[in-house]
Amino acid sequence: MSGVWVQVLQFVLALSLLIVLHEGGHFFFARLFKTRVEKFYLFFDFLFPFSNVLPFSLFKKKIGDTLWGIGWFPLGGYVKIAGMVDESMDKEQLAKPPEPWEFRSKKAWQRLLIMLGGIIVNVLLAFLIYAMVLFVWGQKRLPLSELTSGIKVTDSLAYKLGFKDGDKIVAVNGKTLHYYDEVMVSLFQPNTEVIVDRNGSEQKIVFPVNFAEQLIDNKGSQLFSIPLPTIIGEVSKGSAAEQAGLKVNDRMLGVNGTATPFFEDFRRQIEANKGQETQLQILRDGKEMIISARVNDTGALGIVRLVPEKTEDFEKMGLYKLEVRKFGFFESFPAGVGMALDKLNFYVQQFKLILNPKTGAYKGLGGFDSMRKIYAPEWDWQHFWSVTAFLSIVLAFMNLLPIPGLDGGYVVFTLIEMVTGRKVNEKVMEIATTVGLVLLLALMLYANGMDIFRIFKK
Repeated sequence: MSGVWVQVLQFVLALSLLIVLHEGGHFFFARLFKTRVEKFYLFFDFLFPFSNVLPFSLFKKKIGDTLWGIGWFPLGGYVKIAGMVDESMDKEQLAKPPEPWEFRSKKAWQRLLIMLGGIIVNVLLAFLIYAMVLFVWGQKRLPLSELTSGIKVTDSLAYKLGFKDGDKIVAVNGKTLHYYDEVMVSLFQPNTEVIVDRNGSEQKIVFPVNFAEQLIDNKGSQLFSIPLPTIIGEVSKGSAAEQAGLKVNDRMLGVNGTATPFFEDFRRQIEANKGQETQLQILRDGKEMIISARVNDTGALGIVRLVPEKTEDFEKMGLYKLEVRKFGFFESFPAGVGMALDKLNFYVQQFKLILNPKTGAYKGLGGFDSMRKIYAPEWDWQHFWSVTAFLSIVLAFMNLLPIPGLDGGYVVFTLIEMVTGRKVNEKVMEIATTVGLVLLLALMLYANGMDIFRIFKK
């Protein structure tokens, strides 16, 4: 199975799980307060948000008072709670006098919990997944103190911002950083200021307000990377490298007496010796040796360097020492809560950037294809669960937004009632919900349209 299809499978599995559990939260509280749930659907059985357009199901079965089913339109899911203004816009039912088992007959605090049920489940799910990820796999992080040679600039935008090879990241917006995985996520804030240690003196790098836009225009590439030595991952058949006797896992230390501690150094030296015989200083099985090899006229030896795919690979290759922390079962739960809150804070910072037109971050909005790409092209359970937990946090946050049609919109109506002592007029709620659903549809079309645009732009 190709990498794209592995990503698609993971995304569909995660999305289905999150939808079912989110709607299950609404279902749980509805049944807890003896409210009838007429439908429970994974995906929509109509063309969202038009409840009367193409209404059909891929599967449905009625159990008790509830019709359980799978819809054909995979943009979400829903539970139809009797006596509630929702996606189905069942005005006929709402025109009748309220029944004791209907949503509108329940106390305000009960209706509030029913509407918050999905969000509560998503938050608890994220806590649980992160806790179990930490319990099963622990946490492996690369301390910035390990990067004694600083960072390697890999993008022209980084040079433009003022970064240089060898800079050591010290702090972002006044917060001291300790781990490499904190660097990029810390940069997505308004008016970012980065402190770097450059040759023993501190330098301040101030980001422009439209940094996010510039990064997106640069196709979202990483600004810098971890300096890596040249370790052979593959030797091409019939190449000068094979003829010289170079082998997989050989580490290049120098060319013609010039040290090449990192790949960029090695590449420059090889380029400078096109068409010439060179003396390569290598490290093989812990022993240093000299091997003669001829560089071809295009400046190549015929080797493919070994590139770490995961953070753990750095230590396996003997490059950098990771900080490894194991968590006991009970210890993992507060740590999981902390990790979820950190991810939520990161997402909120991104959301703020998107809302600020000056940042240009709105250009980075994406739909299902963008979310699919978050998953690894090869099945990795740790990565799968970590990304799924993050999407659960995102789903909880987005549903809490005070937009009619989302859970947060209903929460606002209920809070208004609890404060004023008067219910919001159902006609007003119907109109607001219709407007909210249309706005949500427009946003989804824009986000997914951006994905399509990027595909054709390649």
